[in-house]
Amino acid sequence: MFPASRYSCQAHRCIRALKTVPTEHTAPQLYTTLHRRTCSSLSTPRITTHYTIHPRDKDPRWEGVEMERFADEADVVIVGGGPAGLSAAIRLKQLANEHEKELRVCLVEKASQIGAHTLSGACLEPSAINELFPDWKERGAPLHTPVTEDVFSILTEKHRIPVPMLPGLPMQNHGNYIVRLGNFVRWLGEQAEELGVELYPGYAAAEVLFHEDGSVKGIATNDVGIAKDGSPKDVFERGMELHAKVTMFGEGCHGHLAKQLYKKFNLRENCEPQTYAIGLKEVWMIDEKKWRPGRVEHSVGWPLNRHTYGGSFLYHLNEGEPLVALGFVVGLDYSNPYLSPFREFQRWKHHPFVAPTLEGGNRIAYGARALNEGGIQSLPKLTFPGGLLIGCSPGFMNVPKIKGTHTAMKSGMLAAEAIFPKVTAESLDSETAGLHVPEYAEALKNSWVWKELYAVRNIRPSFHNYFGLYGGMVYTGIFYWILRGKEPWTLKHCGLDANQLKPAKDCTPIDYPKPDGKISFDLLSSVALSGTNHEGDQPAHLTLKDDSVPVARNLAIYDGPEQRFCPAGVYEYVPLETGDGMRLQINAQNCVHCKTCDIKDPSQNINWVVPEGGGGPAYNGM
Repeated sequence: MFPASRYSCQAHRCIRALKTVPTEHTAPQLYTTLHRRTCSSLSTPRITTHYTIHPRDKDPRWEGVEMERFADEADVVIVGGGPAGLSAAIRLKQLANEHEKELRVCLVEKASQIGAHTLSGACLEPSAINELFPDWKERGAPLHTPVTEDVFSILTEKHRIPVPMLPGLPMQNHGNYIVRLGNFVRWLGEQAEELGVELYPGYAAAEVLFHEDGSVKGIATNDVGIAKDGSPKDVFERGMELHAKVTMFGEGCHGHLAKQLYKKFNLRENCEPQTYAIGLKEVWMIDEKKWRPGRVEHSVGWPLNRHTYGGSFLYHLNEGEPLVALGFVVGLDYSNPYLSPFREFQRWKHHPFVAPTLEGGNRIAYGARALNEGGIQSLPKLTFPGGLLIGCSPGFMNVPKIKGTHTAMKSGMLAAEAIFPKVTAESLDSETAGLHVPEYAEALKNSWVWKELYAVRNIRPSFHNYFGLYGGMVYTGIFYWILRGKEPWTLKHCGLDANQLKPAKDCTPIDYPKPDGKISFDLLSSVALSGTNHEGDQPAHLTLKDDSVPVARNLAIYDGPEQRFCPAGVYEYVPLETGDGMRLQINAQNCVHCKTCDIKDPSQNINWVVPEGGGGPAYNGM
């Protein structure tokens, strides 16, 4: 991780700068697109206290509280310190240096340190890093493990069916590197800082700001010092505003600001709904005799049935210790509300092909995150006045490859190249106060990113057939391996993942085995390995539009699926103190920021917003 002192000093400089220009805002700008509804039933316990649901201007506890914010100006503001955001920042400063231009680029990241919220498999395709830094090896990029062996399997409960990795199949990893993506992102942050990018980890972008003409003006960071009941503490302090000519949103999968932008600018008007998966990951120290550095293993099949999309990975790292990274991915379009992705992961580790690698080993890390799986047909409009979307926020993941880092990086680089001539022009030729850069979308369509995603566009939706997994594999073999995705049609997805759950009465409960504490583990001991921590005395950032819905609908119809699809034990149903019913308890301090609840909630009643900056998981090279 970055030494804290390097960034805390810079952050303090930012605070001083941001307290020099008072803004005209005297009241908090609230999310206008949320359906605000307070619970009218006295029998429903109040759960949500966040100001996005209960406006502060109607709360007498906030009368007389100073709500003025301060602002600073930059040329470009970037939200999100992941591969896309950092690549965009780096490319902007590279161009500024090449053309001898002054360019102020500010990047805000909600994690306490750059890379601390980053989690991926990860098997990295080096195409984008080769373009961004041709000399990455000399610069010390942490790509230490070239892939040496590729194994793909179909698993049954007791056996393994090997599948040959034919040249040209998307799962082939020759030339790729097994990496710990958090370490790679941390290294990108170091390169960005050397080029003069201003990095501000620990500052969560909580709100999009707009000019009077409706174009994006910038962002505001979250307020701090709000008590759990929604009242101001003595140490309350308003967030800060960062204004820019262009704001780049690279929040990652299902970003909460991107959701507002989709509605504000109708960006999803001409695309299909995004479809997602949840990926769960562990890092293990194994017996050195079982360690095969550079080996990559993937599987599909058991323990999932043929109609549930998903699979596994197990990568042998070469970083001086016998480490393996393993994980399990489950498509969030599954239909059985009794399914628990976490427990499917734990069950998979007991397969006779997997367990021998882990026996005698020691689990040292755990985490989870959501993945975009919609592909090219689910991409929203990428540009709008004053801003644009990059990386996993719109969703550039190549699903059959299980790779999105290289495409995310390239999207950030293309965005930077489109933005640069406009933000450095002596006279701004723009119809709106915030610059609109449609050239970015055109550049993306003419790049290898678009070509790559178009070729695999039908693989994920092809699994929606009577034969499920097996039908999808046959389709991939015929239309991708032979025709390279040139079929003259584009398949559709099945709609929102939240709409795919069947009522519990129509499904069979799943009997999961108890964890043995050696290969499989319980949920809370797993979350402890993620380093997750939040300020306890703050409103839960998992907000409910209506506090009565979880019990009245989710529990009554779907048997409370949020207590199973959450990979961190955030949601649980507990008896009322009166003993005459149940209530939903939200353990917000457990949240690993995966956004699965916001995606899969069948009532679409959960809205994930940012907690105080610096909260969340503290992944160390995940």
